[in-house]
Amino acid sequence: MLNFDKDRFVRIQTGAVGIAAQARPLMRELLDGGVERLFFMGTGGVQLLTFPAIDVAQRLSTFPVSAALPAQVVLDPPAGLDAKALVIMPSLSGTTKESVQLLSFLKARGVKTLSLTGHADTPLAQETDHNFTNFAEDDTSSESFYLQTLILVLALLAERGEFDRYEETIAELEKLPELMAAAKASFEDEAAKLAATIKDETYHIFTGAGSVWPEAHYYGMCILEEMQWIRTRPVHAADFFHGTLELVEPGVSVFVFKGEDALRPLSDRVEAFAKRYTDKVRVLDAASVALPGVSAETRKLVSPALLATLLERLSAHLEVLRDHPLTTRRYYKRVEY
Repeated sequence: MLNFDKDRFVRIQTGAVGIAAQARPLMRELLDGGVERLFFMGTGGVQLLTFPAIDVAQRLSTFPVSAALPAQVVLDPPAGLDAKALVIMPSLSGTTKESVQLLSFLKARGVKTLSLTGHADTPLAQETDHNFTNFAEDDTSSESFYLQTLILVLALLAERGEFDRYEETIAELEKLPELMAAAKASFEDEAAKLAATIKDETYHIFTGAGSVWPEAHYYGMCILEEMQWIRTRPVHAADFFHGTLELVEPGVSVFVFKGEDALRPLSDRVEAFAKRYTDKVRVLDAASVALPGVSAETRKLVSPALLATLLERLSAHLEVLRDHPLTTRRYYKRVEY
């Protein structure tokens, strides 16, 4: 497999699932301490990786769980951002400027904070009230954050009596690191072929629904746009027929992401339409990934992590074929926050 270290990958994702042992006691402590609402606040693409977990909470619980952007919060904070709020702050580097600025803002308001970082010796890891550090890098961080945020939300719901499969679900999630590594291996040839097919294309529409919509948005914006300088148009499958459909014509590339939750039919509808009008419909389906020993209930929860792990293989081949390393940026170091 091209530029892939299986042992490293499995170790990182095992670390992500490993927070489960501490997550539930921590949520009990926070609830007992008066927490009445939860916000996820991440800067940039990492915020998108929290959306599937937020969706789980909003579907299964009456506990207020929402998202807010750090750069916006410090200018115009949402209601309820006080001592009864918990803010979860994901940041791979632990040094993201907007998030560090947000942390100071939250401390002044008495907000409880929990950071998810890839490095322990960083401001966010050291200065939040609680921290989970799981070393990761760009090629492994998506799955890590998807899993950690999911586990935290499930722990919250379990402690509130709104999710009774916590232990069983965690036991299944513990199988995922090896299973995702196997999925990468199975997808390798297809990833290489797809990369060769699209390496010279300059524009793609990305769409999906339910838990995989954030991954469609993330891959278009944070991988192809930021890391490959390729123009994309991420659009939710529910909105596809309210504008974006008019851009579909022969030669237009449409990526359709499909999960295994109740909103899968929205992606099916886009796929059926797009195939009538363009020869470049690329479908990535979480249901195609073999997960022996994982229940249908848990599969619904991990679809975005599965697609992220397949797409990393596509990225690995694209950067080689396009002679454009994923670490190459034009402006990233020049932006002043």
